[in-house]
Amino acid sequence: MHTTTAPLPPADRPRPAGSRLTRALYSRPRRALLAVLLFVLVAGVLGGPVAGALDADGGFAPADSDSALAVQRLEDASGRTPSAGVVAVVDTPDGEAGAADVVSTLAGLDGVAEALPAGTARDGSSALVVAVLDADADADAVAAAAVAAFEDDERVALGGPAVTGLQIGERVGEDLGRAELLAFPVLVLLSLLFFGGRAAVLPLVVGVTTVLGTFLAMAGINEVYGLSVFALNLVIGLGLGLAIDYTLFLLSRYREELDQQGPTLGAVLTTMRTAGRTVAFSAATVAVALATLTVFPMGFLKSMGIAGAVVAVVAALAALVVSPAVFALWGPRLARRRRRGTASAGRWYRLSHAVMARPGAVAAVTAVVMLVLAAPALRAEWTPVDSSVVPTDLSSRTVADTLAADYAGAGTTPVLAAVRADDAAAAGSFADAASRLPGVRTPADAVEVGPGTWQVDLTVDGGPEGDVAQQVVAEVRALAADRDADVLVGGAAAEFVDQQAAIGDALPLAAGLLVLLTVLVLWLMTGSVVLPVKAVVMNTLTAGVALGALTFVYQDGRLTGLLGYTPNGGVEPTNFLVAAAVVFALSTDYGVFLLGRIKEAREAGLTEREAVATGLGRTGSVVTAAAILLAVAIGAFSTSSISFIQQIGIATAVGVLVDAFVVRSFLVPALMGLLGKWNWWAPMPLRRLHDRIGLSEGEPAGTASESPRVLASTP
Repeated sequence: MHTTTAPLPPADRPRPAGSRLTRALYSRPRRALLAVLLFVLVAGVLGGPVAGALDADGGFAPADSDSALAVQRLEDASGRTPSAGVVAVVDTPDGEAGAADVVSTLAGLDGVAEALPAGTARDGSSALVVAVLDADADADAVAAAAVAAFEDDERVALGGPAVTGLQIGERVGEDLGRAELLAFPVLVLLSLLFFGGRAAVLPLVVGVTTVLGTFLAMAGINEVYGLSVFALNLVIGLGLGLAIDYTLFLLSRYREELDQQGPTLGAVLTTMRTAGRTVAFSAATVAVALATLTVFPMGFLKSMGIAGAVVAVVAALAALVVSPAVFALWGPRLARRRRRGTASAGRWYRLSHAVMARPGAVAAVTAVVMLVLAAPALRAEWTPVDSSVVPTDLSSRTVADTLAADYAGAGTTPVLAAVRADDAAAAGSFADAASRLPGVRTPADAVEVGPGTWQVDLTVDGGPEGDVAQQVVAEVRALAADRDADVLVGGAAAEFVDQQAAIGDALPLAAGLLVLLTVLVLWLMTGSVVLPVKAVVMNTLTAGVALGALTFVYQDGRLTGLLGYTPNGGVEPTNFLVAAAVVFALSTDYGVFLLGRIKEAREAGLTEREAVATGLGRTGSVVTAAAILLAVAIGAFSTSSISFIQQIGIATAVGVLVDAFVVRSFLVPALMGLLGKWNWWAPMPLRRLHDRIGLSEGEPAGTASESPRVLASTP
C-alpha cells in the first residue's frame, strides 16, 4: 500500500490551465459560441473545397520502391508515361479505321504525348485507342478534357488510369453526400432519443465543427504532403462519431453534477475535470493508434493515419470548448427529463455483479466466442486494388471489363523493366533472357525511350496477385542481379510485391508503437500496467472479430446483392490495416470511458467489485448509445459504391458494436472481477513516477455521492 500527499484546500490549490479555460468559457458563453461559429464559417470557406484538391490516384505502393522508381526512370528518360493513361473502346464495325477520329481527338488534347490505335476486339465489334500522357501532365485535367470531348459520342467508352482516378474522385464526393444524407436524419433522431430535447443540438454543433475544422487542417497539410481523397470518408465518419461520443460522455456527467450541485460553475468544473480529462485521454489513445499508420511508406496509409489522428484531436478540442459554453448557457434546461435510478440500481450495475459472480466462466466463454468470430481473418488472402473496386456504372469499369473479356492479353499482367545499358545489344540481351523466363507469354523487345534507357514490356500469365506474376517479378530482379545490370522492375505485379514487402518490413515497428503508445497513455491515466496490457489484448480480440467479418463477407463474396460490390477473392491489405487500426483505436476509446469511472469510484473508497459495478452502471448506457451512434455515422459508408470504402465502414461498425455490447458488458467486468486489486498493480518505480506526475481522474476520496467503503490494499 502506498501513501499520497493530502490534497490542498480548495482556496490554496493552484488552478490548472484547463480550469482557467473552463471558467472563461463559462463566464462568456455567447462570445465563445460566436467564436466557434466564426471558426466554422472560416473552416468551411477555406477547408470545404479540400475534396477537389486531394489525390484520387495511387498511394497503395511505396513511393521509393523499385516499381515506382522504374516508372520514374522511364518518365525522366522519355518525357512521357510508360503506359497508356487514357484508353478508349470504340464501338465500330470498321475496326481501327472506324476509330481514326477518336485517335485524332485524343492526340489533340493538352497533355497527351501520343494517341494511337491498339487493335480490335476478337469479334470485331469494337476497336481500342490508347493515349500516352506527358510525364508532367495533370492526369485529372487530361481525363476531364477527354470525357468532355466524347461526352455526346455514344460509341466511345473511356477508361485507363487517368479516367479511373478522375471518376473515383468524383464518385467519392457523391458517395459522401449520399452517406451524409442517409446518416444525418438517423443521427438526429437517435441524438434526440439519447440526448433528449435541446441537448441533441450539442453533438451536431460539435460534429460540424470537428469535420470542417479537420478539413481546414487537411487543406494545410495537403500543401506540404499530398493526401489521399479516400481520407475524407474517415474524417466525416470518425469525426461525427467521436463528436457524438465525447459530447454524450460530457453531457451525461454534467447531468450527474446538475443533480448534485445544480446549474453552477462547480458542476461544469467537476464535469471538465473528470469527464473532460477522460475525453482528452480518449482522444490521445485514438490519435496515437491511428498515427501508427504513418509508419508504413504507402501514401494511402499515411493519409489515413494523418487524417485519423487530426480528426481525433479536433473532435476533443471542439467538445471541450463547445460543451462548457453550452452548459453555461442552458444549464438547468439540459437536466434529465426524468430522474433515473442511481448507478447502484440500474441494469448495467446488476449485469456487472452477475458477471463477476462467475468471472472465470464468463471470461472463458466470451473469449472463445470472439476467437471463433475472429478466425476467418487468419485465412485472409491479399489482393491489390484493381478494376473490381470501380463501380460497374462507370465507363472506366466498362472499359476494364471489355479489355479483360474481348481483347488479346486477357488474363495476363504486364511487367515492365526499365533498363539502363551502354548499348542496344546489352539491353536486347537482357530482354531476350527475361522473355525466356517461365510464365512470360511472348518474346519482348528492348525499346529505347531515352539516351541509355530502354523499356522492356513482358506479358505474364495471371493477375498481379497471382503466383506466376509475382514469381516473374522476382526472377527478373534476380536476373538483373546475376548480370549486374541496372534494371528496375515495375507494373502492377511489381507494385503488389513491393507493397507486401513494405508492409512486412514496417509492421513490427507499427505494431510495437501501437502497443507501446496505448499502454503509455493508459498507464498515465490509471497508474496500472495490468489494465493497459489487458486493454491491448481485448482490443486485439475486437479488431480480430471486425477483420473476421471483413474476410467472411468480402473475400468469400457474401451479400454482394445487398452491398453492391464485385468480389475479387481477397481483401486489399492496406484496407485491412486501416480497419484494424480504427477498430483498435475506438476500442481503446470506449475502454477509457469505462476505466475512468471505475478508477474514480475506486478512489472515492468503493471496494474493487463495487467500483467496477458502479463504473459500468454509470457508463454502460452511455457507451452503448455512443457505439450505436458511431456505428451509424461510420457504417453509413457501407453504402459507398467503392468496395474498399465499404469495407472500412462495415468493419468499424461491427467492431464498435462488439466492443460495446460484448467486451465492455462481459469481458471487462469478468477480468476485473478475476484480478481484483491486482488490476491496479504497477512496479514501485512506475508507481512513484505516476504519483509524481500527478494525473488523477476522480474526486478526492469521500466526495462521491455513494457512501465510501473500505478499500482493499493496493498490491
